[in-house]
Amino acid sequence: MKTLENIPNVKLGIIAVSRDCFIISLSEKRRKAIVEAYTKLGGEIYESPITVENETDALKALDDVNKAGCNALVVFLGNFGPETPETILAQKFDGPTMFIAAAEESGKDLIDGRGDAYCGMLNCSYNLELRHIKAFIPEYPVGNAEENAKKIEEFVPVARAILGLKSLKIITFGPRPQDFFACNAPIKALYDLGVEIQENSELDLLVSYKAHKDDKRINDIVEDMAKELGIEGNNYPDLLPRMAQFELTLLDWAEANKGSRKYVVFADKCWPAFPKEFGFEPCYVNSRLASRGIPVACEVDIYGALSEYIGTCISGESVTLLDINNSVPKDMYESDIKGKFSYDYKLEDTFMAFHCGNTALCRLERKSKPAVKYQIIQHRLLEPGAEPDFTRGTLEGDIASGDITFFRLQSTADTKLQSYIAQGEILPVASRSFGGIGVFAIPEMGRFYRHVLISRHYPHHGAVAFGHFGKALYSLFQYLGIASIEYNHEKGDRYPNENPFN
Repeated sequence: MKTLENIPNVKLGIIAVSRDCFIISLSEKRRKAIVEAYTKLGGEIYESPITVENETDALKALDDVNKAGCNALVVFLGNFGPETPETILAQKFDGPTMFIAAAEESGKDLIDGRGDAYCGMLNCSYNLELRHIKAFIPEYPVGNAEENAKKIEEFVPVARAILGLKSLKIITFGPRPQDFFACNAPIKALYDLGVEIQENSELDLLVSYKAHKDDKRINDIVEDMAKELGIEGNNYPDLLPRMAQFELTLLDWAEANKGSRKYVVFADKCWPAFPKEFGFEPCYVNSRLASRGIPVACEVDIYGALSEYIGTCISGESVTLLDINNSVPKDMYESDIKGKFSYDYKLEDTFMAFHCGNTALCRLERKSKPAVKYQIIQHRLLEPGAEPDFTRGTLEGDIASGDITFFRLQSTADTKLQSYIAQGEILPVASRSFGGIGVFAIPEMGRFYRHVLISRHYPHHGAVAFGHFGKALYSLFQYLGIASIEYNHEKGDRYPNENPFN
């Protein structure tokens, strides 16, 4: 797994607050215990020595955590807490803020040792709403030191995604391919999220690509590609210089066009004109950038690129973008799936997800012998009857089995943001097909497919994070104010639009 270079590094700070009619040492003692518990979990957090009782304290504490370089903040109610100063902390801090509260520690110490933070959190949330301040509040925000340390752990990936989106630019090349209106992308909603976008022509990309001809750095990338692919995966050594030239083109474009932003993702047009004019399919290059935390979404799927980046920040690892592509044949289900897994998947719970070859090599099953190949569908269209040439460049193989989260953040045609999240797994079942592909299983997928994906008019692309990250994604989408967050309902849990007579 390559080191991701395109996501923020979260540096946490913690500030304790104390209502002036409560004992301040209660908050300070409890804050210290949280820091010790979080450190034992392997985390790092800056402990501000300033405990906030009033607005002046709040300003001093903010100056302290800012000087320490913190970009995410934990506000800890060690006792009831002062409502105005504690919410001012979140209002004036330039980064995501989490609120947690102390549980009472012993039935033997409920006089001077009682903090009433359980009550204080209610008033805190009310004050946050009055001021229209966004904050991360865990599902149950009250706990002892060890419990609160684990809540802070859950905050980190959400904070990383919030910071990433705040400094993200999506760079596109070309319009959506004809008849791919499913990738319609009204960009107004991106600005609502704080994301910048730069839209370019395919011609701009081609001019830049040609300008990189004979670049002295190409040979180093060719060597790296050959090393990554190995002998079995490097079917077309002659193609590597073309693809290395393209990799340099994208990386240089990102660096030159970041502008005011720190992070970049791409959404590129990859057919039908691309392979003939550039001389290859871009899939393998896209996979390599994804492995470094720079997703490149196919078919100018802007919200696909956005979703991939969110998944990269949340998981801290490379993700992929796949077509929700085809059903699993019944004979394949009967022979390879039925009754063979801990969850008793129905045929309708399974499907195959595919793309031409943009999934990082580290995510492919080694037994399937992943390799650079040619795009069969494009070859039929663009090089019929000929030996593959410019339709080469896909990275193909079965995607490795394991837990996954299938999700997407999408703008509707009238610029309202909506999302879905579904947890499941990739089954250890050979695909028997081509491309970067896997056999997926999600509980009650058939109903989810009909009553979320179809009924809510989602496109055929979904982002895939490798692991179960539904809780963090849901928390992030809530923080972002996404009104519609759909998920796969369990059997017996009816969708609002589901026919009750089924």
